[in-house]
Amino acid sequence: MPAWTADRIPDQTGRTAVVTGANSGIGYVTARELARRGARVVLACRSEARGNAAADRIVAEVPQAHAEFVRLDLGDLASVREFADRLPYERIDLLVNNAGVMALPYGTTADGFETQFGVNHLGHFALTGLLLPTLLATPGARIVTVSSGMHALANIDPSDLNGERRYRRWIAYARSKTANLLFTHELARRLSVRRAHVVAVAAHPGYAATNLQTAGVRAEGRRAAERLVELGNRVVAQSAEAGALPTLYAATAPDVPPDAFLGPSFAMWRGAPALSWRAPWTLNDAMGERLWTESERLTGVTYDALK
Repeated sequence: MPAWTADRIPDQTGRTAVVTGANSGIGYVTARELARRGARVVLACRSEARGNAAADRIVAEVPQAHAEFVRLDLGDLASVREFADRLPYERIDLLVNNAGVMALPYGTTADGFETQFGVNHLGHFALTGLLLPTLLATPGARIVTVSSGMHALANIDPSDLNGERRYRRWIAYARSKTANLLFTHELARRLSVRRAHVVAVAAHPGYAATNLQTAGVRAEGRRAAERLVELGNRVVAQSAEAGALPTLYAATAPDVPPDAFLGPSFAMWRGAPALSWRAPWTLNDAMGERLWTESERLTGVTYDALK
């Protein structure tokens, strides 16, 4: 069988997709290719200028595209609630929790959470919960959360979710990506118990050349390190187009099982989409439930639709 490519995305006409972080990188390619296949795509981005520019660029590349920008700052729960309230659509067929930050110096969100945990996990946890009633009302809806192979560096620490005792940027990033997988695992379990026709899955891009890798060193003004990362992106990484394929596969391919983790087929690094290895702690029911309870408490978003 030939390798799966974006040309094999099923027709998305009549479907509505929300993609976070869609102004660049994996998110942009995901939104563009969904629009190319006929979906109405909402680009959920923090920057109004970059979000509108990305929507315009999609329409320029795909003249028949339906793409619009709606502001969303995952580091601000008030913004997450405002975004959910502003969406006018009675159906959401696809939610792609793509946006993220990586290996930043220690900082906090508007609500006082450690930035990587707050943006990568809690923001998406809150967004998914607020949009869940609409997703549940949409036959065949999917929720795709983008994690990373780097999750293998660390399990979450339930006693220090905000990294207040000791902060190490790469461990904090890994824990946030483990949280993405635990969230998907617990969400899939709860959807199954309710017998809901919504599929929750996860994906990762392998090593793909995007702006994500340089954000941390750029924030610290480490120009030499930034140049080294840029060199790695040019020489070693696969393209954003290739990196987006696991997300697109998870979002659109038929018969993707709940709680699947899709990534590049070659060493979790590059290649066609395939089921990916994941650390055993990301399948721990007790840890998933504990993270869920804490996430509801911290965000104030309760998944009443699943009760």
